[in-house]
Amino acid sequence: MAAPLNGPEEKVVELVRDGRDELVGLVTELVAFDTTARSVGDPPRDETRLQQTLAARLRAIGAEVDLWEPKATGSGNRFVPDGLDFKGRPQLAARLAGRGGGRSLLLNGHIDAVTPGSLADWTTDPFKAVVKDGQLWGRGVNDMKGGLASMLVALEMLHRAGVTLRGDVVYCADSDEESSGAGSLACVEHGVRADAGICGEPTGFDAWVCCRGIMTPVITVEGRAGHAEMPHPHWRDGGAVNAIEKARIVLDAIQAVRAEWLGRPDKQHWCLASADIVPTIIQGGEWWVTYPAHCSVTCDVTYLPANVDADGTAKGVEAEITDWINAAANADPWLRDHPLKWQWMEDIVPAEMPRDHPLVDIVLRSAADLGRTGRASGLNSWHDAAHFTHWGKTPTLSFGPDGIDSAHAADEHVSVDGLVDHCASVALAVMRWCGAC
Repeated sequence: MAAPLNGPEEKVVELVRDGRDELVGLVTELVAFDTTARSVGDPPRDETRLQQTLAARLRAIGAEVDLWEPKATGSGNRFVPDGLDFKGRPQLAARLAGRGGGRSLLLNGHIDAVTPGSLADWTTDPFKAVVKDGQLWGRGVNDMKGGLASMLVALEMLHRAGVTLRGDVVYCADSDEESSGAGSLACVEHGVRADAGICGEPTGFDAWVCCRGIMTPVITVEGRAGHAEMPHPHWRDGGAVNAIEKARIVLDAIQAVRAEWLGRPDKQHWCLASADIVPTIIQGGEWWVTYPAHCSVTCDVTYLPANVDADGTAKGVEAEITDWINAAANADPWLRDHPLKWQWMEDIVPAEMPRDHPLVDIVLRSAADLGRTGRASGLNSWHDAAHFTHWGKTPTLSFGPDGIDSAHAADEHVSVDGLVDHCASVALAVMRWCGAC
């Protein structure tokens, strides 16, 4: 049952609802900037212009704004891709200073969005957000330029209402969540911190307090080339070996790992799916009449917060997978003499904050007071909140409007009513966490 709002809270909520068109307008403006997720080596797109747009609005309400370009990532860092250059892709952190005596709060979001894919699959232009049937349509409207705009407008409406906060608010917008998580890690390394935080992912008004981590191994199987239409002697006598056929041993071992993990208590969680390893890409062969000399299997590994080692990595998960699959390969004479080759991509570490953390109750209660019922839950993928929680020691949850079902898909959309209620919920949560005076 929704609780009655006090006078200042009612005023802020009324301003948010009256400012519905302003909120939609800001989301529309952000969607028009091409900030699609990138690979290493891609040139910058509209990241600088988008961040400058946010910065100008934050300065207008009295925030101290920090825009910076992190150094390129170096080799040997297992948490980010090698050689990721941030030139032309600044990060943003702005501080709205409170009067003092209150708790600080981080409001975070990422500015990148996945590519739109084939434009033929869209019924609208993905970079021109439009309102239709009560929904706002466009790439990134829910994941998560809508959340970014909603949190900023919440701060603007608090300012417009003349609300003075006791605690500081830190508004942070990072550039690389979809491709690597490198943006939020760069923000943590830059010193972005608060007593607790909210990330504006489209949670459907749930509070995501946890997520799984991600690793990506590439396992290469060696074969021996030869004419596919000719008979061959045994491989010990120089005959050809089909690397694709040998890759079946790897695939069978992966299935065995998955089955074993499904029954292990340490791979289970109260709300997240179990730890898993899924083969997602297979590449092999050079010519259709040639025995393939190599075949690689790329896997998506997801693991739980409880599987993180004491040093903050998933080296134990990596070792378990490597040992298991190598053991299966060593049972094959060819693979025993020609060992598998392993390449481990970045280790994107999960995190979990306590379900009974006071911010969880404040966020859910703020939404409930506006008629939006949510619960503590988690994300089976990964989100920026994990980096602030794990590395930044800022317990951070994700909380946002509806829309995750259309994230990354053609015709991405979010309800306008949901955006408005999220904006108002965030404004209430800021007042209740930081303290209003």
